[in-house]
Amino acid sequence: MDVIERLRAICLALPEVTERPSHTAPTWFVQGKKTFVQAWPEGHHQNDFPHLWCAAPPGVQQEVIETEPDRFFRPPYVGHRGWIGFRLDGEVDDAELAALCEDAYRTVAPATLIARLATGE
Repeated sequence: MDVIERLRAICLALPEVTERPSHTAPTWFVQGKKTFVQAWPEGHHQNDFPHLWCAAPPGVQQEVIETEPDRFFRPPYVGHRGWIGFRLDGEVDDAELAALCEDAYRTVAPATLIARLATGE
């Protein structure tokens, strides 16, 4: 399974998530409105490698870019909001991918949906 299919399976397993293209890229939304992950399989702008953009809790962007600059970067357009870019052109661990997506989901989802994660609904 390619990384986009793996990403799709992870995101769509979260409560009330939908997928549709946004700016030609596969994009996942909470309740059809709030973007939390966007994939760029062919790259985007100066980042000409496969990657994703995802929402991140406060402070995470700076931390991951400082500790792993070869894997994480500040994406255009959404980086000023604390989002992170994550390279998909190396070996991508499913557990790490799932953790990034779940953190992104928790960053934008309402509390009622976040509570459903704990119960597995």
